[in-house]
Amino acid sequence: MKNILVTGANGQLGQSLRQRCSAFPSMKFHFCARQDFDLEQPDQMASVLDRHQFDVVINAAAYTAVDLAEKEPDRAFAINTKGVTELAELCVSRKIILLHVSTDYVFNGQSSVPYPEDHPTAPLGIYGQSKLQGELTVSEMNPAHYIVRTSWLYGPYGSNFLKTMLRLADQGKSLTITTEQTGSPTSTLDLADALLKLLEIQAPYGIYHFSNTGQTTWHGFAQEIFRQTHQLDQVQLAETDEYPTFAQRPNYSVLDTNKITQTLQQPIRSWQEALTEVIHQL
Repeated sequence: MKNILVTGANGQLGQSLRQRCSAFPSMKFHFCARQDFDLEQPDQMASVLDRHQFDVVINAAAYTAVDLAEKEPDRAFAINTKGVTELAELCVSRKIILLHVSTDYVFNGQSSVPYPEDHPTAPLGIYGQSKLQGELTVSEMNPAHYIVRTSWLYGPYGSNFLKTMLRLADQGKSLTITTEQTGSPTSTLDLADALLKLLEIQAPYGIYHFSNTGQTTWHGFAQEIFRQTHQLDQVQLAETDEYPTFAQRPNYSVLDTNKITQTLQQPIRSWQEALTEVIHQL
């Protein structure tokens, strides 16, 4: 039985991993929130790792405030780069496999076809830069690693686009949503399943891309949310091709998921189908 530590246990992915873990009886899970396993506290991390004989660490902890990162870059790098570097060092010295979750924001968005794992990276903002540096340290320091990039995460837990749209619709707000960015909305539940299956089958180490299949804009995502919740006629929903944000975001960040599909030997659900499950849970 594999003994697995999940960091970021109170985040939307951490909570989704907690929900899905019962389907993997060959694994024993230990969930740590930030107060118990803080990427900025190497001594605390070392103490936790030394108290338990972990085989794997799933790092679901990160600094994810994309716009705020531009104003506090030191904090973003402290968590996403320095903290991840400390974690990678601790894992390699204890012969622990590290599964690290990363982002589509490591790409610049100038492609017009889905990004494969080996496409050159060129992040536009502090968040993407800090995540990329974290990736690089993991791959350089710990040969026993998985790096899984994902995109446009949402789910039944935490704060995300889906829950924001539902809240604003309930408040009767009129919404103007951008069509400027194209990507693949990804259910944290499906991502959790994929991460655990990679470990279950002992997949080859390396970088993988996971998102639900298909692509849309944020406006298209909002439309589908309201279609599935039967609110499309009641919500004032407009589109815009301009939506200024503090951080520059990739205009196109669809990930090529062929590698993980072939590795897991099962198809990935469409983003619309995955959305249905999350809405039902909510």
